[in-house]
Amino acid sequence: LAASSDQSQIPIIVVSVTVGVILLAVVIGFLLSGRRCGYSKAKQDPEEEKMHFHNGHIKLPGVRTYIDPHTYEDPNQAVHEFAKEIEASCITIERVIGAGEFGEVCSGRLKLQGKREFPVAIKTLKVGYTEKQRRDFLGEASIMGQFDHPNIIHLEGVVTKSKPVMIVTEYMENGSLDTFLKKNDGQFTVIQLVGMLRGIASGMKYLSDMGYVHRDLAARNILINSNLVCKVSDFGLSRVLEDDPEAAYTTRGGKIPIRWTAPEAIAFRKFTSASDVWSYGIVMWEVMSYGERPYWEMTNQDVIKAVEEGYRLPSPMDCPAALYQLMLDCWQKDRNSRPKFDEIVSMLDKLIRNPSSLKTLVNASSRVSNLLVEHSPVGSSAYRSVGEWLEAIKMGRYTEIFMENGYSSMDAVAQVTLE
Repeated sequence: LAASSDQSQIPIIVVSVTVGVILLAVVIGFLLSGRRCGYSKAKQDPEEEKMHFHNGHIKLPGVRTYIDPHTYEDPNQAVHEFAKEIEASCITIERVIGAGEFGEVCSGRLKLQGKREFPVAIKTLKVGYTEKQRRDFLGEASIMGQFDHPNIIHLEGVVTKSKPVMIVTEYMENGSLDTFLKKNDGQFTVIQLVGMLRGIASGMKYLSDMGYVHRDLAARNILINSNLVCKVSDFGLSRVLEDDPEAAYTTRGGKIPIRWTAPEAIAFRKFTSASDVWSYGIVMWEVMSYGERPYWEMTNQDVIKAVEEGYRLPSPMDCPAALYQLMLDCWQKDRNSRPKFDEIVSMLDKLIRNPSSLKTLVNASSRVSNLLVEHSPVGSSAYRSVGEWLEAIKMGRYTEIFMENGYSSMDAVAQVTLE
């Protein structure tokens, strides 16, 4: 009877112990959570309590937003918030591949603990830098470290605790897109070129969604790897425009890369995602023309005047009509009429899924007319032939098109421009 009584108590004991363990776990979890929250709140001010931090990114509920490093009183705090510190001993510098305002750009290798060694690009800060130069140099890392997208250059980390100060990024084997295209003129299919454009648009959509305006989108600031994947780069702060060889001073002060910049940004310094869309249209033109210089040898002032008067770049040779129309849409004078980056990505996806839609090319005669409007051969007697004139304005590749459309003499060309 006693044994029977003991057995009947076993389920009760088991249940009691189980409940006790669960309650203990809940209490411990609550205490630990309270300690974590208390530590977090001790560090945050009331505004920061509305946000939370995750993997170096400040996130609003359900939204990922770009934080301007300039909003930090201490620039070093921004760097350490968004960029991982790397030990200099993990980096092997191999060779110099370029130079910037702040120092050299090198290729090298990075060996992190528990990972295989892999190639990287390394920007170094030159000896004798000022505190402002150090701040501006590391500002790029503070920006880049907030982004995580396959078409945005990836930041591996920074070296700030030893000299030289470095920014370490993924290595892009083929370098800048404009130089790469010039070296490989005519070597890619239209689908491959559209694939490049789609990647750039996808990266820009991501930046736009984050609330980041690039302001200097151009083929020279796109990097391309061995798989032809294009990634947006160049996220400097004050040097975004100051260090750009294409930038020119405007009458309102400050430097702007005129040929890539929307008219409202040139005139009123209104930089938005819509002005980035204008620049993207110029990048499209650069890609489809294999790195030709936008507006050729026109002066910056002539470019500003022509764009204000409604002139737009003519279609590149052998360009699908659908792509040129998208360029023209990006160059709408009214910025609200330009497509958004998500719409551009959708349009390009549609073209890639339906390659036959890329077979219709821009009408050759309309291309010639556009070229004649801008490059009116003033003093045509100075040129013995149409070919000589086209070579003089760096457009010799269009000679055959002019011939095919009946513009075989300078008199014929001059007559059209007069009309």
